[in-house]
Formats: sequence, structure tokens, C-alpha cells
Amino acid sequence: MTTRTVLHHYRAIWLSDIHLGSRDCQASYLLSFLRSMKTDTLFLVGDVIDLWALKKRSYWPESHQAVLHELAKLSKNGTRVIYIPGNHDEDLRAFTQLPLLGLELHLQYDYTTHQGKKLLLVHGDQFDAAVKCGPLTTWFGDRAYDFLLWLNRKTNQQRRNFGFSYFSLASYLKQKSRKAAQAIARFEQAAIHEAKRRGYDGIVCGHIHVPRLRHEDGIIYMNDGDWVESCTALVEQRNGDLELLHWSDQTQQLAELPINHQAA
Repeated sequence: MTTRTVLHHYRAIWLSDIHLGSRDCQASYLLSFLRSMKTDTLFLVGDVIDLWALKKRSYWPESHQAVLHELAKLSKNGTRVIYIPGNHDEDLRAFTQLPLLGLELHLQYDYTTHQGKKLLLVHGDQFDAAVKCGPLTTWFGDRAYDFLLWLNRKTNQQRRNFGFSYFSLASYLKQKSRKAAQAIARFEQAAIHEAKRRGYDGIVCGHIHVPRLRHEDGIIYMNDGDWVESCTALVEQRNGDLELLHWSDQTQQLAELPINHQAA
């Protein structure tokens, strides 16, 4: 039996883009995170199960089943678990409002923070139109990204063999790409515009595998990242502070938004 040592108790946690069923899922790091925390509400902001990958190739190791078991256990033990399906698990969108292993399914969700900020929670694939290029460019981009994830996986296998900690080569190379940076900026602007248009104080999404926590144009933009490249989670502390955490061999805080922070 796995011993559960709770290190942190949060008001809310947001996770997305776990991609269970994909060889690139960092399930062991996620299990470590889930077993070290307690939260009132856990939000799963899409692409938890990678049905696209499973349709191509059957891959479901014990660690992936353990993640599902851990999520179900959290729900059984009193954590409210809200699941907003993404594009890779979009088949589940037909079952919203129905319980699934004790999880609530929603197309989107409104959340109010401890300090009264109203947040819109969506996966983020609805903003694809703001960043997509032509079909041929998209096709080449998809295959380049698949290769990047393969390279990321092989690199970290070698790093573990030599005793080095996890390093997201995929995230590093994306940061160095001008075209990737432009696409990410367009996505973020589309999300910020949507939150502002609909009268929210902020937006939480995933989808693009780029963790971020910042204020812009009076809106709090939050992307909780992923568990393929970044291994990140967005959390709300008991006092209302929002933090973006990186969780692998060495846990670190990537960004913080204190409750007394005022938007420009």
C-alpha cells in the first residue's frame, strides 16, 4: 500500500493535458504530486485521457491506471473533482452533467476565488482559430511536435541513467522558436479577449502546453501547463494566493500572484 504524506492543502488545484494513454505522459511525477497534496476542489481542464493516441495505438501502463485510481480516491475522500474535457478527450463532452467515477463533467466552469475574482475555466481548443496556419503547415507542425516529444522522452531517459533531474527539452526548444512564440502569443490574446468580452476577471486554460500566470489588460491569464512537457499545476493557496508550480525531481514555484496584487 502506498503511504500518503500530505505536504500541502490547497483551496483549489488546476491540472490539464495529462494525456493518459500517450507514451509521453509523465504519470510518475503526477502521481507524486497527487499523493502529496490535499485540495477542496480539483479541476481537470481537458486532455486528461488521450483518446487520439489510444485510437492509434493501445498503450495503458500500470502508472496510468494508478493516476485514474488516485483521482477516483480523491473524489471518494471528499475532494470535489470537476472535469472539463478537451479536444483529445472530446468524446466525453457528450456526457457532461453525468458523474464519471465520482467526477463531475462540464463543458466549461465558472469559479470564484477566495478574493472574489470570477474565473472562466475552459480547455482552450476553442481558440485554435486564432493560431492555426494553413493545413499543410499544420500537418508539418504536428509531425515536428511528435518528433520533439519523442526526443524529449529519449533525452530524459538518458538523463535518468546518468542521475540527472528531469529537463523539458521540448519546452526549451519551443521557447527558442519565433513561430512558436508568435502562435502562443496569439492564443493568449484570444483567451484574454474572450474573458474580458464575457465579463470575467480571469481565465484558466491549458491546451498549448505553455504554463503561464500573469495580468494583462485587467485580466488574469492562467495556463496550468501540462504533464507531457512541463509537469506543472496551478494552485490556489488557502489565503487566496495563486501559484504556478513545476513538479518533477526538483519542485519549484514558477510564478505567484498574491491576493494583494492589483491589476494594472
